[in-house]
Amino acid sequence: MSFANQIFATTLFVADKDVAKSFYERVFEKNPVFEDENSVVFKFGETMINLLVDTEAPGLIAPAPVASQESGARSQFTIQVDDVDAHATRLAELGVPLINGPMDRPWGIRTLLFSDPDGHLWELAK
Repeated sequence: MSFANQIFATTLFVADKDVAKSFYERVFEKNPVFEDENSVVFKFGETMINLLVDTEAPGLIAPAPVASQESGARSQFTIQVDDVDAHATRLAELGVPLINGPMDRPWGIRTLLFSDPDGHLWELAK
């Protein structure tokens, strides 16, 4: 028995599905591949990002608790891009504040970091 080489899907818990959907459409320039009353799914390459209304999360992860946005970041998603600075300009035009960057990291890549409306962290890297 072995695991596949890629992550099939990630579920992010969101307070307001419509706000999250609009953010992902604008920022990532993607259209949903699935949507119902409680979730909307976007595809990033072969990985699906499922935005699930947080009130539905207990049914998915119980007995594990659903953490609040205020409890702090515990993960970060990274997307490779050709030009971090161009994306920084575009994010500013969209009114998306950067948490950090653009900056050159000691390990040789240039990055920026921002969050979606629910506090999920996204890094763009070159």
